[in-house]
Amino acid sequence: MDFAYLTSFEKRKQADALLLPFWREEQRAEPAHSLTKECSLLLRGVLATGDFKGKEGELLYLYVEGEPEKRVCLLGLGAKNQVTVENLRRSYGSFTKSCLNKRLKSVNLIPPESERLSEEALIRGITEGLLLANYVFHPLKHRDPEEPEETLLQKITWIGSHAQVLARVRDIALICEAVDYARNLVNGNADEITPQYLAQSAQEMAKKHPSIKTTLFDKKRIEKEALDLLLAVNRGSALDPALIIMEYRGNVDSDEHTILVGKGVTYDTGGLNLKPTGSMETMKCDMAGGAACLGVMLAVSQLALKVNVTIVVPTTENGIDAKSFKPGDVYRSYSGKTVEMTNSDAEGRLILADALAYAVKNLHPTRIIDIATLTGAIEIALGSEAAGLMSPNDELADLLQKAGEATFERVWRMPLFDEYQERLKSEIADDATDYGVHLLVEFLQTHLTSASSGA
Repeated sequence: MDFAYLTSFEKRKQADALLLPFWREEQRAEPAHSLTKECSLLLRGVLATGDFKGKEGELLYLYVEGEPEKRVCLLGLGAKNQVTVENLRRSYGSFTKSCLNKRLKSVNLIPPESERLSEEALIRGITEGLLLANYVFHPLKHRDPEEPEETLLQKITWIGSHAQVLARVRDIALICEAVDYARNLVNGNADEITPQYLAQSAQEMAKKHPSIKTTLFDKKRIEKEALDLLLAVNRGSALDPALIIMEYRGNVDSDEHTILVGKGVTYDTGGLNLKPTGSMETMKCDMAGGAACLGVMLAVSQLALKVNVTIVVPTTENGIDAKSFKPGDVYRSYSGKTVEMTNSDAEGRLILADALAYAVKNLHPTRIIDIATLTGAIEIALGSEAAGLMSPNDELADLLQKAGEATFERVWRMPLFDEYQERLKSEIADDATDYGVHLLVEFLQTHLTSASSGA
């Protein structure tokens, strides 16, 4: 998307719509920017009717003549004294969705003024709302040739703003671009978004961004490294597994090193513990943790952040075949511990255990953050409003919770009671796989509490 700015309302150029923000004050709408008052003659009659009240996300389109824009859109932001960054995201997101429906490509935008939020917060809420909603995934849909193609919003001009605003908008746009990159990976067909496709995507990203170093393990290298839990999960698949390692060194003078480990199961049948109908249909999304890691690497490199980050993505299908790993069998992990396979639908924690162990032994992390679509039980506990967070480190857990509040991708810390250790025990192996994320938790407690932090 292209962005521009103008300091003068009168010098604005042609666009498909002019977007005007309003607060809700009691039962009436109040202009949220002094420039909006310049449109008072145009809006006076409309506002007097009381049809538009300025509620959060409320929209009212007016069709005008003699103006650079064919349409004027009144956008409600809710109560001025209660506005948050998330309120702005939702309101401006509702406007973007209306643009998609109306096939609008360009908008002249007057941002609101607020004593409650800083300019930084206003820019963030508006931009993320506009851009995160400006996404459609339709390569798999049939389109009638006679129907016009769905059009994304392509240009936004900020009016009454300065160049510094535009610089910040563009940084936020790079983050939103990385989010859409991850969305595309998650939404694609499992037959296309394979372990090999993810590996190729990592290579292509590294070619475009020299600050990234990518290392790929194919099946032979995985066998050589003895990542046997990853190999066990892969046994039922016709596709080879891969281990993706991408390193970004933005601060060579610092010893701080964050490692993100993302689950990359490109399709999860459940293996011999086959998933039932109703639970199988979205399992192409089981690589969302790995997709998120790739998206983070894209954003970090494009923003040239002064941090040191490595992502590790173990990726495979969990297919079903005569060679599938069998419940009751025991396999040795990369860390040396043996694991009893009590449920083949517990594949995520297996491949993550090997990836985590490899990262700690070979990549020297300061902290590890593991990201996974691991179990539906957490959604039963928390709903879709938050992700579960488990950590033995209070400082890192607090930072992640604050980041979640800032982005409204909230996390909720779950307990790690000592009594859970009893459920890790197996009569024939070091660990069993039938409960929660215990393998990962035990591993993190053992290896990372002695380091600076871990989650």
